Amino acid sequence: MWLVNGLWTIEQPKDQERNDMKQEIHPEFYPECQVKYRGEVVMTVGATVPELNVEIWSGSHPFYTGKSSFVDTAGRVEKFQKKFQGNYFKNKKKS
Repeated sequence: MWLVNGLWTIEQPKDQERNDMKQEIHPEFYPECQVKYRGEVVMTVGATVPELNVEIWSGSHPFYTGKSSFVDTAGRVEKFQKKFQGNYFKNKKKS
């Protein structure tokens, strides 16, 4: 509601500019942000940074491509298999 000439109105005065957003608190927006996967530009999106480097995207993810790929970083799979091999679950006492 606006107060115009001492009367409250629900219509915005034509001479009054509406600006709901606070100035100088929003990050800069880059409408042409390049998304790069392994150094290659795979898409362009709008973002608050000029460039994004991603490790995985829909064009390389097995769910979308239908191809299975196995990525093991720092031997995590072997560590997991070693930890849970044998009688690991059989030795646990049930409370």
